Amino acid sequence: MADEFEPKILGILCNWCTYAGADLAGVSRAQYPPNVRVVRIMCTGRVDPAFILEAFSLGADAVLVSGCHIGDCHYIAGNYKARRRVALTRKVLEDMGIDGRRLKMTFVSASEGALWAQVVRDMVDTVKKLGPSPVQKKVTLQAGAEHGAEASSDEDLAEIAKVAGKKVEATPIQK
Repeated sequence: MADEFEPKILGILCNWCTYAGADLAGVSRAQYPPNVRVVRIMCTGRVDPAFILEAFSLGADAVLVSGCHIGDCHYIAGNYKARRRVALTRKVLEDMGIDGRRLKMTFVSASEGALWAQVVRDMVDTVKKLGPSPVQKKVTLQAGAEHGAEASSDEDLAEIAKVAGKKVEATPIQK
């Protein structure tokens, strides 16, 4: 079906384990959907909850954080930090009315290419069932001004605010 929803998923992957596992999946010609856009970072312990929230505000339907198995972090405790931060961020998303299943943390080693492919298939299936993200895509007012157009309507801002449970007022851009 041509008009079937295809989710946009941001994958934040550890350089040492999951990124190498994803590479192995590709080299091994594992079959999995192309819905995950990968950002490679040195350690999932560097993932800031603000990055995750920003991904949703910029149009991601889901975020997948994946790193080394617990106890095998190249930087000792990075995956412990990431696990706590992802759990906390999931709670924030749920408090905002966004289904917590849109944020997932997994652990995939460099030798687990088949597991990476399965993680992606599972995440895509889950997000397809959930449908598009309830967060309206945010385009900053500054970006709109640079392109000579209004970046977002008041209705778009109101919708984002409604999802967040906040009242937001537009502020003029300072030149």
